[in-house]
Amino acid sequence: MINPTYKYFLPAFFCSIICLNIFAQVRLPHLIGDSMVLQRNTTINIWGWAAPAENIIIAFTGKTYHTSAAADGKWFVHLSPMQAGGPYDMQIDASNHITLKNILIGDVWVCSGQSNMVLPMERVKERYPDEIAQANYPGIRQFFLPTVYNFNSEQDDVPPGKWQAANQQTVLSFTAVGYFFAKALFDKYHVPIGLLNTSVGGSPAEAWLSEVALKAFPKQLAALQQCKDSLYVDSIKKKDNATSAAWYKNITDNDKGLHGDLLWYDTSYNAANWQTMQLPGYWGDNDATLKGVNGVIWFRKEINIPAEMADKPAKLMLGRIVDADIAYVNGIQCGATTYQYPPRRYNIKEGILKPGKNIIVVRVISNVGNGGFVPDKPYTLAANNETINLIGTWQYKLGTTSNPLGPSTFFQYKPTGLFNSMIAPLLNYGVKGVLWYQGESNTSEPKEYFSLLPALIHDWRRQWHNEKLPFIYVQLPNFMEEQQQPSESNTAILREAQRKALVIPNTAMAVTIDIGEWNDIHPLDKKDVGNRLALAAEKLVYGEKNLVASGPLYQSMKVTGNKVVISFTNTGGGLVAKGGDSLQYFAIAGADKKFVWAKAIIQNNKVIVWNDAVQNPVAVRYAWADNPAKANLYNKEGLPASPFTTE
Repeated sequence: MINPTYKYFLPAFFCSIICLNIFAQVRLPHLIGDSMVLQRNTTINIWGWAAPAENIIIAFTGKTYHTSAAADGKWFVHLSPMQAGGPYDMQIDASNHITLKNILIGDVWVCSGQSNMVLPMERVKERYPDEIAQANYPGIRQFFLPTVYNFNSEQDDVPPGKWQAANQQTVLSFTAVGYFFAKALFDKYHVPIGLLNTSVGGSPAEAWLSEVALKAFPKQLAALQQCKDSLYVDSIKKKDNATSAAWYKNITDNDKGLHGDLLWYDTSYNAANWQTMQLPGYWGDNDATLKGVNGVIWFRKEINIPAEMADKPAKLMLGRIVDADIAYVNGIQCGATTYQYPPRRYNIKEGILKPGKNIIVVRVISNVGNGGFVPDKPYTLAANNETINLIGTWQYKLGTTSNPLGPSTFFQYKPTGLFNSMIAPLLNYGVKGVLWYQGESNTSEPKEYFSLLPALIHDWRRQWHNEKLPFIYVQLPNFMEEQQQPSESNTAILREAQRKALVIPNTAMAVTIDIGEWNDIHPLDKKDVGNRLALAAEKLVYGEKNLVASGPLYQSMKVTGNKVVISFTNTGGGLVAKGGDSLQYFAIAGADKKFVWAKAIIQNNKVIVWNDAVQNPVAVRYAWADNPAKANLYNKEGLPASPFTTE
């Protein structure tokens, strides 16, 4: 017998269940939306979710497609291949109606890797102001994926996002490498280009491998299994957060500059007893008592502002600072950065600068290692077309010291987590190829990259069901201080792994050892990187078979007496020594494998290498260093040779 209390409730309850089934709302993945770019000349996949057995009708470019949802609510439609074009609208009809607008058919490229692929146009806007001012490319579009990870299952959707066309405002969020790549292709072929920006700063290659591919790497697979334990992950996060919070609380509580009658950034504060040092530079190199000191050091500089700069909005450029900083101008905070890599570009509001004496104060926090101001970066104050150089003498005073902050566990770097959340949801989406800029985070164990990179290429091709999927990657650029003698280099080993991965069909590599920066792991020249990737794509993907798209690549060696003859592919119009008659950065070794600098000349489109002290050479290296700044072997097309070893 039905309880009379529920006699009116039950009919409504059953009706709601029936109505939900009949009128279930069709849902699309976030990738399928307004302004999307769909891959041309291949079957186009459209998919989503609905009520079980619900009928779905899709109308697109005069054709109609029918399907129904499976028992689990998933549905899938294959649209006929189309040539490049648009814009088009798509109608999806079921229990609800969806209209997708402004769709283009073109080429879709996956842009993945770590921070040098992440790095947006906003970070290079001072270098490329004209490129940004002229950015009006409705045919170049990006879908940006925020960083998410999952260790337990492959996800079927990405976080909410939207496709954006490139204009002066939106282009600032585009991957800079990807944008310049897309622009080069669009300008040449006039085919819409879509960029799937799925990249994460600091990520190692293993984070982008599927669990199936990870079985070839037992150590990494064990790490994944550990991360599947959510209690373990949560406990580490909690511990790391507590450690970090305690460290920062300690330096805040004990920083003398933040306590007392006058704070050290106050314009009335008397800093007459502060010491001085030359900036930029690292404080441990300038003051022996500060070597290895972590904590807080305050820096102060008085400058005279001419009347024409006073009261005007201004920009303070403080290069890069290790590790974090807060900047004040005339006692007013004008900027702050929490970690070492971004350029310090702080806007000063109108009315802050005064005629005559002005005071800049920077509170610098060092977490670990040698803190300071990175050399060879811009340190200026600019307003009203006037610029003041801030390089030179600064005052400084120690605020507090602390033990180094312990390392944190970045779970987004753990194996497979990024694949599951940032690659798996893309696999139904048709793509033209992959752009990959990664490797810096694997240089601690570079020999593993000889296996990791090929594994990733093959894994993604399997996942996309395309064994010929083009895969174009960036060889790591020059970075860190130049060595005066031949030396070992983890970065050089990793570059060699990248070079050797070219044996895999349908791959190409952009060499960038001439466009990095010794003092910045994030070099600003992203246009040349994008253009070189585009060159590679033109030859590999777009049918430009006669195009010289790469610099010289090592092919073979032959020992003749005390000389080694090196042969190359991709010599183009011929080998040249850029900037002079003599080749630089060749090293040679005998049986002892002790490398010494060698002489090298170009002869008959080969390179002859020797050192009179090495009578029986067995190996040659070229540009084998973290920063082979003087390496100058090119082809006449202006493309640099890849570093290599004949070992």
